[in-house]
Amino acid sequence: IVFRDEDVIVINKNPGMVVHPGHGNWSGTLVNALAYLFKNLPIGNGEDRPGLVHRLDKNTSGIMVAASNEFAMSHLAKQFFDRTTDREYIAVVWGDVKEDTGTITGHIGRSLKNRQVMTVFPNGEYGKHAVTHYTVLERFGYVTVVACKLETGRTHQIRAHFKYIGHPLFNDNEYGGDKILKGTTYTKYKQYIENCFELCPRHALHAKRLSFTHPQTKERMIFDSELPEDMAAIIQKFRNYTVGRN
Repeated sequence: IVFRDEDVIVINKNPGMVVHPGHGNWSGTLVNALAYLFKNLPIGNGEDRPGLVHRLDKNTSGIMVAASNEFAMSHLAKQFFDRTTDREYIAVVWGDVKEDTGTITGHIGRSLKNRQVMTVFPNGEYGKHAVTHYTVLERFGYVTVVACKLETGRTHQIRAHFKYIGHPLFNDNEYGGDKILKGTTYTKYKQYIENCFELCPRHALHAKRLSFTHPQTKERMIFDSELPEDMAAIIQKFRNYTVGRN
């Protein structure tokens, strides 16, 4: 817990923690923890999601906000709906992203072949409108570190959008990023990437920053977080590898 008062609870979620119960994860979730620590949390999106106004994927780490009462939940939910919150993510993606800055636009909906993943429908025939803005932070040739700002908040949005433009997230097993997609055929390089996969055994995505307006005080609240150890470790490994290669 990064911050809490009578209205809001701000959390820096660890990777691997499921946000709310379901699909075989009925205990050990973020919601279970919140319900244990705080009584009478408001019911918003269902009885199994007290306090929640948004969510992160199980293997995405980073900053989230929850509501402590009905008024705060309504106020925060409206901000997410009206897109007046500000969210920045850091991701490591495969390949050398061509442009230094860019915007990915394309409807996102459940895949018609695999209901567990999302697909981009560029013609808008299915799914919901989705927009992701990105800025390149570091280039390592084989992978790129990017900062992403969400204009919309669709399920798996960053993961689906970057796969759509040919740059799946590093070690994203649901979107094809858990294979060696760029680089050489040398055994040494293959071992190096496998070591990186072991260091960061999940898709490399972190919700770094979140800002919203406080429901009661109307103050603009900004919460930032450090990169988790696993992502910081692989980024440093790529820095070292790039220097060594050059």
